[in-house]
Amino acid sequence: MKFLFFLLALPILAKEIPTAKPEDVGMSSEALAKIDPAVEKLIKQKKLAGGSVLVLRQGKIIYKKQFGFASRAAKKPLAEDTIFRIYSMTKAITSAAALMLHDEERLKLDDPISKHLPEFESLTVWKGGAEPIKASPAPTVRDLLRHTAGFSYGWGGTPVDRLYQKFKPLDRNKTLSEMTRAVADVPLLYQPGKKWVYGINTDVLARVVEAASGKKFSTFLEERFFTPLGMTDTGFHVPADKADRLADVYAGKAGVLVTAEPAKGSPFLKSPAHQSGGGGLVSTITDYGRFLQMIANGGNFQGKTYLKKDTVRLMTTNQLPKEIPAIILGQQRHGTGFGLGFSVRTAIDNRWDKDARLGEFGWGGMASTHYWVSPKDELVVVTMEQTLPYNSNMEKTLKPIIYEAIIN
Repeated sequence: MKFLFFLLALPILAKEIPTAKPEDVGMSSEALAKIDPAVEKLIKQKKLAGGSVLVLRQGKIIYKKQFGFASRAAKKPLAEDTIFRIYSMTKAITSAAALMLHDEERLKLDDPISKHLPEFESLTVWKGGAEPIKASPAPTVRDLLRHTAGFSYGWGGTPVDRLYQKFKPLDRNKTLSEMTRAVADVPLLYQPGKKWVYGINTDVLARVVEAASGKKFSTFLEERFFTPLGMTDTGFHVPADKADRLADVYAGKAGVLVTAEPAKGSPFLKSPAHQSGGGGLVSTITDYGRFLQMIANGGNFQGKTYLKKDTVRLMTTNQLPKEIPAIILGQQRHGTGFGLGFSVRTAIDNRWDKDARLGEFGWGGMASTHYWVSPKDELVVVTMEQTLPYNSNMEKTLKPIIYEAIIN
């Protein structure tokens, strides 16, 4: 009896994602084979040093391949287990963490941020040359999830952006609580709920997760997502025994790719004080595929429920009012809305991502990593690379190829 109790108490170990022939899940092997020359062409054109592609349909891996180098200088090929800086692909995981707490009634979407983080009780809003005015209504957890809280990244030229640049909210040496206290006195760019502003919303959300759960953010993610999902290579730094698996970062200069951050000198080799919910994780292509497949399954993965179906629906359907467009760096993403964690394709508009499918959701990371999920097609795609500045070369090149490979 004691032995049986011991077995029942053991955690369920995550299993490998099953593989299948494309034709077994309604796709064409011949069509998917076009991925290979397309990626190799990007490498030949010096737009890419190395890239990895993962395609799942109906929960099964039907294509997984690596191209080029993880380190061109060391002549090290990209491998299945290469570790990448995923930057803003971290946001979806942080959003899922907050929504898990919502499912457990430990926070509510319409909670003011200040309910969990009292330092935000007296937030103000920038008003041009005039004195800042009181934030009204107060920003909520929902605003953080959909980027309508009014927080900035400090990328612009306003006095607010200059304050962000001064306080450096994403400094790896600042804890999440130090970060939120530093920015609490900085005015918001807009009144909450009025505009979509890409900023430190998800980093603040990570601190909300800490406050609501009573656990360090990394501990919460490890216990509630990474370990049960089998995301064994995902975290806020690369441990010493895995350091040789981290890829170099490349930057395009005058038509040539140069090494911008060699793996051996990467800050991601050290555990940071700041566990950035907006862009701090490293991961592998298969690890991230496991997370996305859980979302695509409606919050379930290999017999375990992580999120309620209705909660996943909030993540993967547009939650922005019609009068609020998604604009990044002055460029509007036409036909695109935003859910509580993902961008969502709301209309077919050739001015932005002409090959996307209606209902498709996804996002990307600063070093040009990408992912998209088409619920209608039961399709999950992840592309990994390490190229600066951010570009959509892999996504734009491969999306039509992969969609055209669907037979039925």
